Amino acid sequence: MNHQEKSSQDNLTEIIEFVLLGFADMAHLQWFLFGLFLIIYIIILMSNGTIFLITKMVSALQSPMYFFLANFSFLEICYVSTILPRMLINIGTHKRRISLVACATQMCFFLLFGGTECLLLAVMAYDRYVAICNPLHYSLVMNRGVCIQLVTGSWTIGIPVMIGRTYQIFSLPFCGSEQINHYFCDIPPVLKLACGDTFVNEMLVYTFAVLFGMVPFLLILGSYSKIISIILKLPSATSQAKAFSTCLSHLMVVVLFFGSAIIAYLRTNSRHSEGTDKMLSLFYTILTPMFNPMIYSLRNKDVIMALRKLLCK
Repeated sequence: MNHQEKSSQDNLTEIIEFVLLGFADMAHLQWFLFGLFLIIYIIILMSNGTIFLITKMVSALQSPMYFFLANFSFLEICYVSTILPRMLINIGTHKRRISLVACATQMCFFLLFGGTECLLLAVMAYDRYVAICNPLHYSLVMNRGVCIQLVTGSWTIGIPVMIGRTYQIFSLPFCGSEQINHYFCDIPPVLKLACGDTFVNEMLVYTFAVLFGMVPFLLILGSYSKIISIILKLPSATSQAKAFSTCLSHLMVVVLFFGSAIIAYLRTNSRHSEGTDKMLSLFYTILTPMFNPMIYSLRNKDVIMALRKLLCK
């Protein structure tokens, strides 16, 4: 019995790094995946970087809506950069090991930027709500100071929560397998490697998913229900179409991001869920940040005109 307890204790202290399996089961597609994700990363950096720059440089894009869009584009770059560079290194070098500290750091920044994105999308919905439902007081309600406070709150409110959550997870003892069946250090696959009862931590996953996912999502739905009811009361079809066009881009982004993220974190576990988890994660970690600039720019005449002016100089 003493020997078994000693062996168990040894196993608890042996694991000082993990192995991110990623897409190791697709060995014949490794270089294809490397090229694909590299192209996607370049597209994300260039497209979001372009939107960030033009909203700062073009005087016509100095309204609160574009202030939030600039912050959102910068956030997307930070969000994706916590995952894709490491994933590209793992695929390109086949060295998938990651230390506990690096894994904890990646998880912390991923949670922080992900939580910030949820809150910032809710702030952008509030901006559209004020613009359409209370247009006469828009400039007063959404003044520069309020916009800065909303953005600052979105970036900072989750910092102590996410640091504390990460510390709690990595304070758990890890034993047995060191292989994380994912392409980054996400909470559910890391928790699967923890020893002992993880029920409390699993419940906290659902709690944080509700607080930083469902609550902002419901606030956004509430804002858009009010917005749609106001738009439908507008006298002309032209006015309705113009009002809808200013909201549709944001609504598409919300559906893409929240839809995949909420399904991934709130759905029940099953034996065959790991592959599905990775596919769902691709939507809210990589594909959505790639499509967001296209959705905003292709449907926004002001952004297209500003981009043309800069290119023609």
